Amino acid sequence: MGDAYDNAMAESFFSTLEAELLKRRRFASQAEARMACFSYIEGWSNPIRLHSGLGYRSPVAYEAEAEVAMNDP
Repeated sequence: MGDAYDNAMAESFFSTLEAELLKRRRFASQAEARMACFSYIEGWSNPIRLHSGLGYRSPVAYEAEAEVAMNDP
């Protein structure tokens, strides 16, 4: 059985993607739209953008901290 909150994180991400990127411009082709989405995710959302669900850290910073914590004796 599914939980009502199963898709909440994905829905939140796609809502943000739409508001911050897709509603601001038109794309000449599907390939251009794909590249813009890739650039947004890999160039802004993952390395820089702060996420409240991660304690206002970026996913890259959160994962680095988690790896350090796992490797500490």
